[in-house]
Amino acid sequence: MMRGGGMGNMQKMMKQMQKMQKDMAKAQEELAEKTIEGSAGGGMVTVVVNGQKEIISVNIKEEVVDPEDIEMLQDLVLAATNDALKKMEELTNDTMGQFTKGLNMPGLF
Repeated sequence: MMRGGGMGNMQKMMKQMQKMQKDMAKAQEELAEKTIEGSAGGGMVTVVVNGQKEIISVNIKEEVVDPEDIEMLQDLVLAATNDALKKMEELTNDTMGQFTKGLNMPGLF
C-alpha cells in the first residue's frame, strides 16, 4: 500500500528522467557537430573525425610523400586515424557519462 507521498516521488522521478533524456539528446546533437584531429609522425599526417565517428579529412605533408616510403605513409595514416577516433570516443564518453553517473539501471543505458 502506497502513501500519497509515493506517487509524488514517482512523478518527480519521471520528470527528472524526462529532463535527463532531453539533456542527453541535446548533448548528442552537440557532439555530432564537434570535430577532433588526430595526428601521427609529429604532425606529418593528420586526420579529422566528426562526432558521428566519420573521417572528414586526411592531410599529408608534402615531405612525407616518397614513393619508397609508401608503407610508412600507410602506417602514419592508420595511426592518425586511430588517434582521432580514440579522442572522439573519449570526448563522447566524457560528455555522455555525465548523464549516467550514479545511475544503476541495467538495460536502460
